[in-house]
Parts: sequence; structure tokens; C-alpha cells
Amino acid sequence: MFYSPRIAPNTGNAIRLVAATGCELHLVEPLGFDLSEPKLRRAGLDYHDLASVTVHRDLPAAWDALSPRRVYAFTAHATTSFAEISYQPGDVLMFGPEPTGLDQATLADPHITAKVRIPMLAGRRSLNLSNAATVAVYEAWRQHGFTGSV
Repeated sequence: MFYSPRIAPNTGNAIRLVAATGCELHLVEPLGFDLSEPKLRRAGLDYHDLASVTVHRDLPAAWDALSPRRVYAFTAHATTSFAEISYQPGDVLMFGPEPTGLDQATLADPHITAKVRIPMLAGRRSLNLSNAATVAVYEAWRQHGFTGSV
């Protein structure tokens, strides 16, 4: 789940990610771009028809649609590594907008099961949004034996 993404090419790259892995991309408005933007279309290339992408008007609408049992909010301010989680089918991996990440009010949402981080060298602020999502999705998929892959 991308909460209020701001940069079209990052979301386009995430569309390729979900097409390649079979997961779903949920976008929570407001978006910082129009879904028909050329940069988004170019980054997603011809994967749009192969990707499951849903746009929600706000976070409550996303929670209503998903009814998640577990939500992992990715933030540089967490102490738990994303690699310490035993992911289950249906888990939601939540990422915040570029360049600020998830704000404190969103991180306090009662739907969030845990706050997790992707380890980085000291002094680095963050990974690119689509890169962070890729790292997380592939770890969750790896834990399930890359089900459905060739």
C-alpha cells in the first residue's frame, strides 16, 4: 500500500513490481499525480494490464476494502527490521509518501500491527519508495517459496 504517493515514476515502478510478483498495489489518495501521467505510464510500460492496482479515496476506505489482519508500516524511525517478520498471506506492507514517509498520526493508526524499517548505513535518509517496496515484497515472497514463480 502506498499512502499518498507523490512521484509518478515510483508508482509506475511499483506497478511493474506487482505485475512481476502477483501482489496487489493499493494507492491511497491524495495522489501527487494523475494516473494517466506519461511518466507513470512509461515506468509501468506494458505491465498495467498484468497488475492489480486499486485506488482508495482515503485511509478509512482502504481499511474497509482490505479488512487487514496485519499491517506493517515501513518507517526509518522503527527499531524492528522488516526481515524479522514472518509474513503471512494477506499482510499489508504500508509505505508513506516521498520524501517525508508516514507521518506520526498515520503511524498511530490502530490498524498498524508493527512499525518496521529496512536497515541502511548510518547517515542515509531513506531508499527510493519503489526500491523499498521491492525489497519488502521480495522478502515476503521469498518466505513463501516464491509461490507461482517460474
